[in-house]
Amino acid sequence: MARTADKTDIPRRLTAAGHELFTRCGYHATGIQQITDQAGVPKGSFYNHFESKEAFAAAIIQHYAQWVDESWERCLSDAPPGAHEAVRHVFTRFIAHHEQQGCQGCLVGNFAAEVAETSALCCGVLNTALAGWRTRLAELLRRAQAEGSVRTDVDADTLATFFWDAWEGALLRMKIEHHTQALKDTVALMLDHLLRP
Repeated sequence: MARTADKTDIPRRLTAAGHELFTRCGYHATGIQQITDQAGVPKGSFYNHFESKEAFAAAIIQHYAQWVDESWERCLSDAPPGAHEAVRHVFTRFIAHHEQQGCQGCLVGNFAAEVAETSALCCGVLNTALAGWRTRLAELLRRAQAEGSVRTDVDADTLATFFWDAWEGALLRMKIEHHTQALKDTVALMLDHLLRP
């Protein structure tokens, strides 16, 4: 197995392997031996960086949430100026990503279904990730309300929660149906009907 002087190399390889395996196989069906084999590192090195599989999963969730945050910022950097259309732009890009990834779903949603009731650590990290995403969306919806393109009889935080819950549900349908039509339908219904003034 390849050795390296870079102290960040092994945890980075483990994280990449864990992300891929957890996405493809799920948390419970993925063992530490599979993760270290995929990463190309000795099994013992896992415990030099992570105290348990649960702690490793929490780190994977945090890493994924950070990636989504960075993706959100990249999407906004070339989004239309109006907030309503900026929301559509962001989610259109997310839909394209899911198409390219073979409709594997959202890692946060996948973990929520598997470990939310059995791991307080992972549940806390999942809550933090989802709360952050809802806050980002609420900021955009608040701008859209000020611009007059989104209804104002419901506050932006409530709308963002509703939107995100619908999105996560559509992601589950996408995994079952193996296409992104549920995502497209959800975004269109939200932006063209339910959120309109």
